Amino acid sequence: MATAALLATTLTLSLTACGGDGEGAAKDQGSSSAPAASGNSKPKEEEGGGNTVPDTSQTLATINGSNGFQFVIHSAVRDDGGFLTVTGTVKNTSGKVAYPPVAWNGQESNVKRAGRSFAGITLVDKAEKKRYYVLRDTEGYPLTTTGVTSIEAGDAGVPFFAQFPAPPDTTSQVAIQIPLMPTAMIEIS
Repeated sequence: MATAALLATTLTLSLTACGGDGEGAAKDQGSSSAPAASGNSKPKEEEGGGNTVPDTSQTLATINGSNGFQFVIHSAVRDDGGFLTVTGTVKNTSGKVAYPPVAWNGQESNVKRAGRSFAGITLVDKAEKKRYYVLRDTEGYPLTTTGVTSIEAGDAGVPFFAQFPAPPDTTSQVAIQIPLMPTAMIEIS
């Protein structure tokens, strides 16, 4: 009984410390960093995947793969906490249902347990000669959209986000590398 009470108290304090009261998520809804603010430590695919809706009014890059996938990168925004959040849309131009390749998940054992994700995306700062990987939360889950198991042909696309450590303020461009796709340069705002 005492163990259950201690566990409940610990869980409550953990969720409160992480901003899991629900009000913070409601305030952040619609911002590019809202999914990263979630204090919930269960895999994002159990939460319905990343629900970030990117601002599609601008396009930084369009990346076409030979397998019919098309990534449209809409923003790369520096956040106050020293993060860089990339948002975009993944489309299927093949004419039939397409399944995201496992390579997009990343190779680390910690991110593999999150299931389908975009944790394999990296950013490269060529001037600083540094590569940036998708950030992980304290439980090891990637701070990116998860749970995308298929993309229907011809639909409007699946919104995604991926959060990285921010490059130095002097860096205004980075290369985005998505496994099995060509590399593209994007501007940081």
